[in-house]
Amino acid sequence: MIRYCCWLLLAFVATSTSADGLLSLKVENDAFSAGGDRHYTNGIEGVWAFEPPEEHWTRSLAERLPGWSGSSLVGVTYRFGQQMYTPSDIEAEALIKDDRPYAGLVYGGVSLLNNIQHDDWRLAESLHLDVGIVGPASGAEALQKGAHRWIGSDEPRGWDNQLNNELVVNLAYQRAWVFQQELGGLDVEYGPSSGFALGNLYTYASSGLGLRWGEGLDHSFGIPAVAPGYGGRSSFKRDQGFGWYVFTAVEGRYMARNLLLDGNTFEDSHSVERRDWVGDALVGAALTWDRWQLTYTYLWRTDEFEEQDGFDQFGSITLSTWF
Repeated sequence: MIRYCCWLLLAFVATSTSADGLLSLKVENDAFSAGGDRHYTNGIEGVWAFEPPEEHWTRSLAERLPGWSGSSLVGVTYRFGQQMYTPSDIEAEALIKDDRPYAGLVYGGVSLLNNIQHDDWRLAESLHLDVGIVGPASGAEALQKGAHRWIGSDEPRGWDNQLNNELVVNLAYQRAWVFQQELGGLDVEYGPSSGFALGNLYTYASSGLGLRWGEGLDHSFGIPAVAPGYGGRSSFKRDQGFGWYVFTAVEGRYMARNLLLDGNTFEDSHSVERRDWVGDALVGAALTWDRWQLTYTYLWRTDEFEEQDGFDQFGSITLSTWF
């Protein structure tokens, strides 16, 4: 399944060769933090981002969306990825009723990105559509077992209890008001954000606050996000020499639906009592050199379900390059 997603990503890259593009590989894993091997245990995502040419289908789509314009569309991304979720005790074969279900997710998505620059602030908008599948068809079981054999780690034995196959469709929107100024000879960007998601995978409303500080912020955009959040326009301008910035953000979500905790929509499956309110806090840094950027994010997340024993923490690494 991962190989299939990679081929799809390369196919989209090939269809977009009329425009320069930014290729990114993002890996999210609790091994990149002080967290244990549990809950959101691994995610991998490939992203192809580009400014669409005048005749691109996304500009026609933007013209038909309320509040959007094809002429102001600054970027489009194609995204493909896989995620896996497990309980804390992965060596137990029996169902662990008071811990989150085993679940795998594979998906593909497209995002429309808008950025309107004002005198000393900018408005950033992003609209995301994802289609995928949760369940054995995601390939998460084979991937985790193979990875654990390769590194000599504990064998995950409870995948027979995973969620059943279910097609997922999700729509999400994010808006951020980003204020810009200088402080101590360096650039600063900060401001609030809000958003929502609708679908059988996630349904939530969100609000947050972010801060970036460093050199040449006008050459880069956005603060990375960790699932289920969306990072908006996380990009940078090519061939601008060396640049860096650090960032921090907080976000709260009211979760009305999380299939990965609530269980399958139309079939009986393992589930836990989901918490309605979930909060994230993250810090990180990005280094840019001409066509390359490396970003690291560390995230803390409050309990997502009632039986959870302590908050989660995990890290995210993204490597990007221009073509």
